[in-house]
Amino acid sequence: MAVVRANGRSTGRAKVRDALLVVSVVSVVSGCAQGAQQQGQRQVPAAPSTPVAGAERPGRLDFLDRMARIALAGGVPQAPVSATGAWRIDEQGGRQSLVRGAGGETWRVEQRAGLLRITGAGDDATPWRAAPFVARSTTPAGFVQYNGKRYRGELWFTPTDSGIMVVNRLQVEDYLRGVVPMELGTRQSIDRAALEAQAIAARSYSYARVPSGDGEPARGWHMVGTVTNQVYGGVEVEHPMVSQAIEATSGLVLRYNGLTVDAPYYAACGGRTATPKDAWRDVREQPYLQSVDDLDLATGKPFCDINPRNHWTEELGEQQISDAVRRALEGQGATAPQASGVRGVEVADRAPSGRVNRLVFHTARGDLTIQGRDIRAVLRDARGAILSSTYFSVDREARSGDRITGLTLRGNGNGHGVGMCQWGAMGRARAGQDARTILRHYYPGTIVGFAD
Repeated sequence: MAVVRANGRSTGRAKVRDALLVVSVVSVVSGCAQGAQQQGQRQVPAAPSTPVAGAERPGRLDFLDRMARIALAGGVPQAPVSATGAWRIDEQGGRQSLVRGAGGETWRVEQRAGLLRITGAGDDATPWRAAPFVARSTTPAGFVQYNGKRYRGELWFTPTDSGIMVVNRLQVEDYLRGVVPMELGTRQSIDRAALEAQAIAARSYSYARVPSGDGEPARGWHMVGTVTNQVYGGVEVEHPMVSQAIEATSGLVLRYNGLTVDAPYYAACGGRTATPKDAWRDVREQPYLQSVDDLDLATGKPFCDINPRNHWTEELGEQQISDAVRRALEGQGATAPQASGVRGVEVADRAPSGRVNRLVFHTARGDLTIQGRDIRAVLRDARGAILSSTYFSVDREARSGDRITGLTLRGNGNGHGVGMCQWGAMGRARAGQDARTILRHYYPGTIVGFAD
């Protein structure tokens, strides 16, 4: 890659004027987890043979689709950046090009005292300059790359207190190409209606967070590319059949009373969905997020029973039980809590969905009540993974004297349980239901329509 002078000529080393643009330093924070990651992705060719309707051309971001900003990293010490073809890195708005390349080279964005620079092989480097830096492809078939992974649209680099924030700015329709394959891990044609339902739900969820227009959000991003929002894998996870489902539903969202619906979803409900208050704190109930059953009348089993992990067993040893008590006490404001022996565990109350609403630990120091919305984070396994769901029963208690030394939990489902059950959607698709029917079941009272 060549470093570009202010006059447009190239040189092997950076000799450019100071940047004219200064922006605020922003940091990445986390939101509420909403999605459920699936496995089994396949790669798409680097250069599609034909353009896809609604897809942006690299370097041209003026299509009438909303522009999403997806946080890929939020505090890395340096950010490796490249592309699959001709590309460049500019200051914001393209006021001045900093580097240009033909593709294949890897340069690094580095941060110091709120400024950025680009370094390459040997001692090639630009001066330290004000952020953000923007990397974009300049060829129709090219993609920018961060950390070896390909992305559509642009990559934005901004310094934070802890390093560099990396954000992928791209159209929502292109963003969905890297979301739906991760969120619904299926490539079977029989699941086409479920893929279309997933595309509409994910688009609706995105539109609830990405406003029209292209103003930069104060924190620098609209969503995080993990289960915090929607799992996002960029170009690497795209698949032709999934992209076809996205194209077939282009622009369609869920609507209720004329407004776009914030549409959460998850892996498997276990037989019945939950309401927002079953899963999260400080949320409002919504008329389209009711507790509904997932029963297939033809088989008498939940539609999501096709999920091989829909029924699960979790064994918690004495250390995990002690850690759970400590986490619960910390969550209730205790400082340096000392976990005492647990003498009994009781499901004190269940929500209408059948999920545990209150779990009580009877300890030597008194009763400790854990609310349903906190149970999954409190009851973790030996690896630190959260509990699959709150749809469970206490099956067995192992004891030593009056102290519990082990618990066996048996449960159903995977995820928070609010909104669309992804495995249930696949089961319904295989039973012949179309995308609109699937969505009407999991989001009662909604209709599918075009976003404003």
